[in-house]
Amino acid sequence: MSQISAKDASAASGQDPIITMRNVEKHYGNFHALRDINLDVARGEVIAIIGPSGSGKSTLIRCINHLETISSGTITVDGVTVKEGKNLALVRAEVGMVFQQFNLFPHMSVLRNVAIAPMRVRGISKAEAETRARQLLDRVGLSAHVDKYPDQLSGGQQQRVAIARALAMEPLVLLFDEPTSALDPEMVGEVLDVMQSLAASGVTMLVVTHEMGFARRVADRVVFMEAGRIIEQNAPEALFDTPQTERAQAFLSAIQHGA
Repeated sequence: MSQISAKDASAASGQDPIITMRNVEKHYGNFHALRDINLDVARGEVIAIIGPSGSGKSTLIRCINHLETISSGTITVDGVTVKEGKNLALVRAEVGMVFQQFNLFPHMSVLRNVAIAPMRVRGISKAEAETRARQLLDRVGLSAHVDKYPDQLSGGQQQRVAIARALAMEPLVLLFDEPTSALDPEMVGEVLDVMQSLAASGVTMLVVTHEMGFARRVADRVVFMEAGRIIEQNAPEALFDTPQTERAQAFLSAIQHGA
């Protein structure tokens, strides 16, 4: 079996991993959401996280930037331990996140939505922030919409603004929590195209997704989760074509047959 170990990807890159998760546990009362998670993410790596609903996928990535607090274990981002206090501000400045719901400020223009965080968190000037915001909006195909407000945009356009907003902080890592699940089917492709472009440019990405075609096409590694555990992880073609565990086989077979 050629399953990738947690350290293989980083070792192959010749660099320390940008994210490490060691023996991570997460409980919500009596519910055990994450069980002994060990995962390394190499710089520039794109990881797709798949699995059935309730398997812990979103919880895992929300723990990386401390939107969820782990019960035990350790997480580090670029050598900084994720925990309350001054470390948390350091981590969140370097980890961008794109949610299922777009979470844009409805009272701000598209341009302002993208420019505001670098001004407030990084302390850059309004002129510099807006110049950068325009460049990013052009990158995601929205240069003609900078003066509009979120409710004047389609869902796909709003999600692309959210991606530009995350990029505006120049993060080391981008986390995507099912970024296309709230979109109408015809809008999914425009968001996945932007994400594929980001992946090709070397952005480190962790993507929780139900889009198996995207995971196969874009990810360097696919992680399959169930019941709070990482059950299997491998290169996309290996995991999708020859899954090594019965649970991954059953999950992928159900998807293939539309169950």
